[in-house]
Amino acid sequence: MSGRFSALWGCLLVCGMVAGSAEARDFRVLYAFLDGADGGTPNTPVIEDAAGNLFGTALQGGAENDGVVFEIAADGSESTLYSFKGGSDGDKPEAGLTEDAAGNFYGTTNLGGSACDCGTVFKLAPDGTETVLHIFTGGSDGAYPQAGLIEDSAGNLFGTATGGGTNNNGTVFRLAANGTFTVLHGFTGGPDGGFPQAGLLADKKGNLYGAAAVGGAHNDGTVFRISPRGTFKVLYAFTGGIDGLNPIGNLIADRAGNLYSTTRLGGGTGCFDGGCGTVFKLAPDGTKTVLHAFTGGSDGGEPYAGVTRDRNGNLYGTTVTGGTANGYGTAFRIAADGTFSVLHTFTGPSDGEYPEAGLIIGNNGRLYGTAYVGGSDSWGTVFLLAK
Repeated sequence: MSGRFSALWGCLLVCGMVAGSAEARDFRVLYAFLDGADGGTPNTPVIEDAAGNLFGTALQGGAENDGVVFEIAADGSESTLYSFKGGSDGDKPEAGLTEDAAGNFYGTTNLGGSACDCGTVFKLAPDGTETVLHIFTGGSDGAYPQAGLIEDSAGNLFGTATGGGTNNNGTVFRLAANGTFTVLHGFTGGPDGGFPQAGLLADKKGNLYGAAAVGGAHNDGTVFRISPRGTFKVLYAFTGGIDGLNPIGNLIADRAGNLYSTTRLGGGTGCFDGGCGTVFKLAPDGTKTVLHAFTGGSDGGEPYAGVTRDRNGNLYGTTVTGGTANGYGTAFRIAADGTFSVLHTFTGPSDGEYPEAGLIIGNNGRLYGTAYVGGSDSWGTVFLLAK
């Protein structure tokens, strides 16, 4: 692992280059879930190792129907690396994975744990041994984490919980390598925001960035920063108009310090609640630019996840609804010059439906993602989207 954080600024620039025009020239389902031992309904992004193997979580399925950690090998075969039991080990993993240099995976479960069924932080060793690192109590520590984790070079983990905290509006936390759990911020649901569903981003100075789904000056969500000393600052408060509302996707950044992500709603065009969502850019000086406002038509609507960015400045993402077929969502590109293109329209069921997770750019320059349902048995897919 290099740099101070394993999911740092530079890493989130994403290596590789993806190009394309209107509809993608090559879309392929790599695996269709059966909701058996293999899992079902994946709603998180995958990660890739140097050999081209993909790893992720599925919300359902497994031995106890409480979710799994899975691997899709480079040859397309699927393996269940861990099946959650729904007890103290965790239940319903709604977040993706983080991997360290030794091959250990780290993640969260939205439910489970022996306290209040409020979720866990877990470690999964290469031999399949699962260790629960923290059980959320629903008190000041938080509850119901929906986002993944980032790790720094010292082995400390950082994440968010959507509920709990002193004001029951969620927390930002640090879990030290020695097991010490610290709440870095407890949201009030007021000007600072509330219910952070998105994960965190860290810069080279150790500042943490994230988004809260609600709250802020207009109760439509915020983008925030927490300094290494613990100082919390709202960088932007959404108004619920053309600028968007309800940011629930992860942030990424470019080398100039501009932040990029999506809002699930708003934008002022189509759908409901003032729009079908946006892709936005937030400059270091606080200037916010809407790069695209979704209409809910052929371009898609309601982007749940954030975006990924290639070295040429092109952005890629997914929408859960919209598209020209049955409203099952889209995969899109926003070129560096601002041109918006639909790369794939999900038609269901064979290719998948409702892609809630974002895309990654693989070692080969192709895009990989998951669809929540659909596929041959209607329990979701892992797919490849070529240049």
